[in-house]
Amino acid sequence: MAAAAAGGRGAGPARLLCLWLCVALLPQAVRGLTEGLYCGRSVCYEVLGVSRQASKAEIARAYRQLARKYHPDRYRGEPAAPGGGGPQAAHEKFLLIATAYETLKDEEMRKDYDYMLDHPEEYYRHYYHYYSRRLAPKVDVRIVILVTVCAISVFQFFSWWSSYNEAINYLATVPKYRIQATEIARQQGLLNKTKEKGKNRRSKEEIREEEEEIIKDIIKNKIDIKGGYQKPKIYDILLFQIVLAPFYLCKYIVWYCWWIYRFTIKGQEYGVEEKLYIIRRYMKMSQSQFDSLEDHQKETFLERQLWIRENYEVYKRQQEEELKKKMALDPRWKRYRRWMKNEGPGRLTFIDD
Repeated sequence: MAAAAAGGRGAGPARLLCLWLCVALLPQAVRGLTEGLYCGRSVCYEVLGVSRQASKAEIARAYRQLARKYHPDRYRGEPAAPGGGGPQAAHEKFLLIATAYETLKDEEMRKDYDYMLDHPEEYYRHYYHYYSRRLAPKVDVRIVILVTVCAISVFQFFSWWSSYNEAINYLATVPKYRIQATEIARQQGLLNKTKEKGKNRRSKEEIREEEEEIIKDIIKNKIDIKGGYQKPKIYDILLFQIVLAPFYLCKYIVWYCWWIYRFTIKGQEYGVEEKLYIIRRYMKMSQSQFDSLEDHQKETFLERQLWIRENYEVYKRQQEEELKKKMALDPRWKRYRRWMKNEGPGRLTFIDD
């Protein structure tokens, strides 16, 4: 009898321990079915009335049946179900059915949902997978970036061609270049071909247009336009620049190592190209801007040895002083300073009627 009493006393703590474990594990299981994730506190399979082994066809069939039954339009003025509730309850039920179908019809989302049911304690993982799929863009971002880059490249290329044609049209109106181009065309016999007789005779307007095209073609071939109006090249557009970026990076690294080895380690003297490169860096000009300079300007830079930092600083100060003198003698600049002094910002005046 004492043993029985001892057994009863021992069973009490064991029962309490089991109860405590159940209570401790219950929140983890409940967290697996959280409001805001999939079907919330309900199980999607139970909402559609199918088993976890149901095929996609069975899930679709169950969804269509329930959608027809609980669609809010079918319960206007009638109870949504035998339990009552009205159209509002039918609407909420219909949304739950649609959510369950959206969850189970997608294979990847269904795998995540099944994993959540089997491992409810990994709620952080469930939150991540659910919202990563829900907030993921419908269109592949890589396709959007590619299309955007292609559109920018096409616009860039045609914009450059427009600027180049504007430059050619302008040069064709400059007497200096037009006379030279006309003389070259006559020497090559291109203008004589435009004046034909007989059946092939054309109007003066057609002859004038053809001569104009011949002059423009000669200007394109004989004049090297640099800077922003130079002839566009296909590998200068954004798309090719992105594709060739690794090549340019490797090329720059090799060039930089070669520069350090040749001029820093071995101490060799700079060549003409290297001197011009250093001068361009001091002037903070791009390659196209520097190429647009006249040859005599570059020769002046080399004569004054501007690749040496001290010489460049002296040249820079001289240029600034010359600019100040020009601005001081410029009548437009004088008028601007007079206006700033008398009528410019910071001064209040009253207009007398």
